[in-house]
Amino acid sequence: MEDIIQIVIYEDNPDLLQTLSELILSVREFNLLGAFPNAENALTDMERLKPEIVLMDIEMPGINGKDALKKIKSKYPDTEIIMLTVFEDNANIFESIKSGASGYILKRTPPDKIIESIKDVKKGGVSMTPSVAKKILQLLPKSYSEIPESVNLSPRETQILTLLTRGFSYKMISSELTVSIDTVRTFIKRIYKKLHVNSMTEAVSKAINDRLV
Repeated sequence: MEDIIQIVIYEDNPDLLQTLSELILSVREFNLLGAFPNAENALTDMERLKPEIVLMDIEMPGINGKDALKKIKSKYPDTEIIMLTVFEDNANIFESIKSGASGYILKRTPPDKIIESIKDVKKGGVSMTPSVAKKILQLLPKSYSEIPESVNLSPRETQILTLLTRGFSYKMISSELTVSIDTVRTFIKRIYKKLHVNSMTEAVSKAINDRLV
């Protein structure tokens, strides 16, 4: 039996908040702990509800999603946060991923893809639409295409880290490289060790911040 994923939503558009809430409630593996029109009490909510996954609108009145993300990650680093946005804004994408967002998807993303994104993040993946992942790569200087020697990643580890920054899930990497998911997990554990990180979000953030891919 699969674990039930505990979820909180922050979205200021009442119609979308209701739509997302109904979507979460319709999935057997999900449990909706709370749905809020703003993130003013985000830290209190985290303490009280202890969600595993947060769906966070990036633009809200008062405390916006980016600021709420930083506050939550600073106090509850294990909470995974997927940013929701209407537009593919480069600055917001880059800042959110650097601040520890586990995913970044457009609000027009089909319901089945939102469900898949939540499940991917729960399994340790990074969720991004292909177009958003492409923009992340476009933000990285072309001159930094090689892993610094001090990190000492193998060619296969470099390949997998690159795929992670493109938003590939474990399953997608397994299919792309024609290897088992267990093999992917083994390589990712080695990447964690070499990068001195403990999560997929940290690995992707470090890859972007340090221009490793």
